[in-house]
Amino acid sequence: MSKVLEHVNPVENVMPSGGCLPKLRKMFGTLRPSEKKVASYILNNAAQVIYQSITELSANSGASDATVIRLCNRLGYSGYQELKIALARELVSPSKNIHEDIGPGDDLATAVRKAFQANAQAINDTLDLLNMESLAKAVDAVAAARQVYLYGVGTSALAAQDAYYKLVRVGIPANFFADPHMQAISTVLTGDKDVAIGFSHSGSTKDVVDALSLAKAQGARVICITNRGRSPAAKLADILLLTASEETPFGSGGMPSMMAQLSVVDALFVGVALKIYDRAVRFIERTGEAVKGKKY
Repeated sequence: MSKVLEHVNPVENVMPSGGCLPKLRKMFGTLRPSEKKVASYILNNAAQVIYQSITELSANSGASDATVIRLCNRLGYSGYQELKIALARELVSPSKNIHEDIGPGDDLATAVRKAFQANAQAINDTLDLLNMESLAKAVDAVAAARQVYLYGVGTSALAAQDAYYKLVRVGIPANFFADPHMQAISTVLTGDKDVAIGFSHSGSTKDVVDALSLAKAQGARVICITNRGRSPAAKLADILLLTASEETPFGSGGMPSMMAQLSVVDALFVGVALKIYDRAVRFIERTGEAVKGKKY
């Protein structure tokens, strides 16, 4: 791997967190058609790409040099050389995909291990994929909002409810309704000073998409937390926060996707709390006092 491998060993030369190939797979649905050509070629020919110049990669993938550079930047690399170094590192020491489906032949210990590993991988992959610029915009929007409306159904409703609890604890006026009809009704109250946050793993949950669409029509700023970057919910978003979780037919009941969503909620909460630090501390103390009598 010639000159590329010369840069693989030093720890201080580590590239952006998370493997290049896993990032490409997770981001593929959000890429432009021209970027998908390059991504597909890299995914299918990773061992060859590390030997190729940018011109060769462009020609082989049917895209332009500018598209290659743009894709590198979207992945978090400063340029093509940095992407090649990351690829070489990955091929020398490939990351293990620990997501395994639970099967009828598994004993209890094996099934539990797989469930825990799937949850851990969903969290780590989401951290690798999370766009800090988008997260910062979401933090600013929530911190400045008059009201925050949270929408989700099924397991995604649990993430929405968790966000509600956390935001209220730091003094952010938030609203969550578990009933889909009430979610739709609540959008009538939204306006251009409000934020609507939708949670949907698929990005295609009708109740969530409908609520976001109605809130957006009222002028609310829309934040979408989803696993699918080209989904109906994502297309409504002013700010998109992507999760990265793999679901299987006999997986752990949507737990990896929920863990990924909860991790994004935690990231958003931490960001908001830091943004309004003094206010957050004051409200945490006050809300703590409010429930102190609920414990023996």
